[in-house]
Amino acid sequence: MFRGSSFHTIDPKGRIIVPARFRDVIKASGIDSIMITRMDRCLFAYTHDQWGKLEQKILHLPEKSEAMRRFQRTFIGGAHDCKCDAQGRVLIPPFLKQYSKLDKEIVLVGVTARFEIWSRENWDQENELMEEDMRNDQVRREIAQLGI
Repeated sequence: MFRGSSFHTIDPKGRIIVPARFRDVIKASGIDSIMITRMDRCLFAYTHDQWGKLEQKILHLPEKSEAMRRFQRTFIGGAHDCKCDAQGRVLIPPFLKQYSKLDKEIVLVGVTARFEIWSRENWDQENELMEEDMRNDQVRREIAQLGI
């Protein structure tokens, strides 16, 4: 499982260094590459086994809904298989780099079954939104139900 966060940079060629603790999870899955797609102004990265499970769930969604068809198109259609090189780097495809506004400073965030790749700017905005959410009583109650 992916946990924790770390701050990095993306090089001019569009490569990021995957932290060793994340690489260990990737290697344990048996395939030295990850599936990367887009969502929420960032990139979602999955091991191939997790991606397969998620893809099966998505493929079973009803296609009657225009919104679900659009989601399938962008989430599955925007996915890219990205190989980890010998130095633990992954090349981010240009269209995904552009979508998530990855420029120089990035943040990698472990979210159990996936890790997310954020531009520093978008990550800071996301944290501001979380602070706003924490002022909402309903959100605070939902979090309290987790025992936190």
